[in-house]
Amino acid sequence: MKRLISAAILLLILLPVKSQVGKQDSELKREITLYNPYKPSLPDVRKKSFLPDMNDTSKINLSVSYDIRPNKYSPVYSLTPIKPAALLPDPLPKLYKGYVNIGIGTYTTPLAELSITNERSKSGAVGLYARHYSSQGKVLLQNNERVFAGLMDNEAAIFGKKFFRDSYIKGSADFMQNTRYAYGYKPEIIGYDPSKKENKLVYNNIGANLSFASLNLDSTEFSYDFEIGWNMFRTTKDFIQHHGGLKGEMAKLFRGFYIGSGISYDHYKLPSALLDKPRFIFSATPFVSKNKEQWNFKVGAEIMLERDAEYSTRVHLYPDVNFGFSVVPDYIRFFTGLGGKLERNLPERVITENPFLVPDGSLFLLPNTDHAIVVFAGLRGNNGIGGNYVISASYSMLNDMLTFSNIVFPDTAMRTERGNYFIPVTDEAEILNIHGEINGAITSKVSFHASGNYNKYTLSASSHPWNKPPWDAKIGVNYNLRNKIIAGAEITALGRRKLMVSESPTGWQTLAPSIMEMPAHVNLNLSAEYRYTKILSFWARINNVSWNRYLEWSYYPAQRFLIMAGFTYSL
Repeated sequence: MKRLISAAILLLILLPVKSQVGKQDSELKREITLYNPYKPSLPDVRKKSFLPDMNDTSKINLSVSYDIRPNKYSPVYSLTPIKPAALLPDPLPKLYKGYVNIGIGTYTTPLAELSITNERSKSGAVGLYARHYSSQGKVLLQNNERVFAGLMDNEAAIFGKKFFRDSYIKGSADFMQNTRYAYGYKPEIIGYDPSKKENKLVYNNIGANLSFASLNLDSTEFSYDFEIGWNMFRTTKDFIQHHGGLKGEMAKLFRGFYIGSGISYDHYKLPSALLDKPRFIFSATPFVSKNKEQWNFKVGAEIMLERDAEYSTRVHLYPDVNFGFSVVPDYIRFFTGLGGKLERNLPERVITENPFLVPDGSLFLLPNTDHAIVVFAGLRGNNGIGGNYVISASYSMLNDMLTFSNIVFPDTAMRTERGNYFIPVTDEAEILNIHGEINGAITSKVSFHASGNYNKYTLSASSHPWNKPPWDAKIGVNYNLRNKIIAGAEITALGRRKLMVSESPTGWQTLAPSIMEMPAHVNLNLSAEYRYTKILSFWARINNVSWNRYLEWSYYPAQRFLIMAGFTYSL
């Protein structure tokens, strides 16, 4: 049965196929002529990309409901002050507690210096300073004799300062010893060979002072400064001077003017063999001043009462008037003034100028120099080359201007001096001074400084201002390489000077003085320092490089060509 069904289905299929084929063969007749060989190819088809749609077609409806219920709110306020803006300074450099300076030079010249202080402190400061300088060399006199021309300077001081909120207290105690040898004498004298002990001069000065002063950051506040001090100056056991003094100054800004006054009292007690009554000086210095950016002025005076060595009491009145204004801001400023002062010829000051006075006590009886009138005017300001300048002229009238003269005694039972000691010579004088100075920078490493003076003296009794040159000048150049190598050179020059020598054939009678003339003197000083580290440096100095022999005083040639070298170490 199955076979029959299969045969029937096959027959049904084949019958239409045959009929269709026969029809096509009878109706369609075509010819195809091929001229080229067949080359199959595929056309370019652009591929289409279908990406899913990211849009969400679903929707969600939100339903929000809320209530507003107002309620009073009281916040808590906290007030905090706002700090003012401040400019912070650069970090302070490190300070060392002290230093030691040691050196040695020709003429057997040792130098030792010590300084010790505490570090920075808001409560106070305390320190110690000590120094020794001496020389053991000889010099050649004008008679070709070599004599001992040594010297020795010793000094020491302790000091302290205590700070309070708006004031401070300061005190110090110091000691000074100067030793000199009167080695110069008249070259015509033969056979004069004194020992070191015979012409040795020793000066000792011991003192202390205490001061209390305001510490105001604002200059308009009330300021004050009070000081009390004492010192004793001694040459020998017979010649001692005690000096006690106190002084004070107060000032306050009042309605735009700075008003104040100073007051001082100095008391000098000498041995009764020199002076029975003490010497004293009392002074008061009221003033009024005002400073503005374009101008300034000061009006004041010094009222002084003085008792001198002749037991006479003198009253001095010195004006103190100053005025200045700016011509070109910072570059040209004019100043002028009228003043005066009493130059105190105290023994400790005079020996720094001439330590070879006759050791008979006259050092303690020197009159003070009275600068009765001083008129001055000038210009100063920035010179535009990294420095400043000053040009000024002054006219002064002096009473008891102090100069010195050699004194020559013969061989007598009382005196054996040969000109190696000096006596004071005083005179009335009028002095015209023209002064100028300037400093600045040549390059970033090289700087310079220069100054000069011209003096014209008009004297009453003397023919010349003894040992005072009519002019002096100096110029120096400094080199600084990154604070590592520091060097300098300075040239100083002095004009011609007249020196006086007084002779006394009997020891008490003085003949007409003789006059010596010293030529102009030019001197060169050199210095150099190498800072190996911040705490160790090496230095060297060459002084007194000159083309002629320099006489500091009559018969007193100075040491020549002094070379010193040493080191400084910070503690």
